Amino acid sequence: MRTVIRNGVVFDPAAGTHLGERTLVVEDGVVVEVAEGAVGGDADVEVEAGGRFVLPGFVDAHVHLSIHTMDFARAEREWPFEQALARAALAEATVRRGFTTVRDTGGDLRGLKRSIRRGLCGGPRIVSAGHMISQTGGHGDVRGAVVDPPACGCQIVTSQYAHVADGPDAVRKAARQCLRDGSDFLKIHTSGGVASPMDPLDSVQYTASEVAAIVTEAEHRHTYVTAHAYSSESMLLAAENGVACLEHGNLVDAEAAARLAELGTTVVPTLVTYWAFGNDAEKFGFPERNRVKNEGLYEQGRGAIGLLRDAGVELGFGTDLLGEAQPHQNREFAIRAELESAVDVLRSMYVTNARLCGLEGRVGTLAPGAFGDVVVTDVDPLEDLAGLAEPEAALSAVVQGGRVVVDRLDG
Repeated sequence: MRTVIRNGVVFDPAAGTHLGERTLVVEDGVVVEVAEGAVGGDADVEVEAGGRFVLPGFVDAHVHLSIHTMDFARAEREWPFEQALARAALAEATVRRGFTTVRDTGGDLRGLKRSIRRGLCGGPRIVSAGHMISQTGGHGDVRGAVVDPPACGCQIVTSQYAHVADGPDAVRKAARQCLRDGSDFLKIHTSGGVASPMDPLDSVQYTASEVAAIVTEAEHRHTYVTAHAYSSESMLLAAENGVACLEHGNLVDAEAAARLAELGTTVVPTLVTYWAFGNDAEKFGFPERNRVKNEGLYEQGRGAIGLLRDAGVELGFGTDLLGEAQPHQNREFAIRAELESAVDVLRSMYVTNARLCGLEGRVGTLAPGAFGDVVVTDVDPLEDLAGLAEPEAALSAVVQGGRVVVDRLDG
């Protein structure tokens, strides 16, 4: 299939500038030409951008498509078919908001990914961690209040979301299982979290030897480990033992930020999720004990952005929204625009996120060889990045692999 997008002002994320009006040619899902002026040949699909801005498809580096609701009690009562349909709906809506590629940081998505490939449902290109790896009582241990003690130190308890494992030998086995199952990278937890039932937010999870064992397995498969971490102590525990990327980082201090910069550790902030918890959590059944843990994190996360930027830490762009809150995904643009320059935010989303996905040159760019994922918008992202926060108003068209998914263009 040959798709031609005419008369659009193409944005180049690497340079942080607009290239001017161009004609974009996508053949069989891949960009083959970015031309000044007209191009020859027939087109199966023509998109007239009419002077609008043409951007690469958005990339979100922290999503959880497996967590389809904030009402955890209800989820436990649902049939698998209900859950599958809910996840498919989340995936399709993600693309309609312009996010054509996502990095899913925890949860078994093998069925969803296969369904998207087979055309059973729509959805973004998914780079996934698969099952997270958590200690007993850690952020990935989603069991109820009373559980039997493990029969031995080698035991691994698996849910839809995580492998719970303790000790270097068990976590090594869990890491190997994730990689066998097709994980593109590994996700661990070195601190408590908001959505988990049993761990204080400021707890430190795993030990250096456990973290190092997981990192070794990832490196042997030529990939990397990312860690959920809020406090400076938990962030440094991960980074000092080889973890390449950290998620959240709201409670970082200046000293830890400087050390992360020295180590070359990337951090993916996810500010919109704390805003959404504050606004929507009670309405959608998010447990009260978890809402308490969210208090103050939005403000602290906003402050962390400045500390990390000032220290020279490379930042990604993520959202971490759960279930009913996922429609707020684009609001992350408006929040980050209040704290950073538009060029920096767009570089985080397009350049850093592409690297974290292992898709440099394929996503986050419209150069020849990239996937034909395109957003057409009236909003100039360099002048009004926050304008992208309302996708139904801002996005005139979304093209995924050369196929038009959203068309609000005139005529």
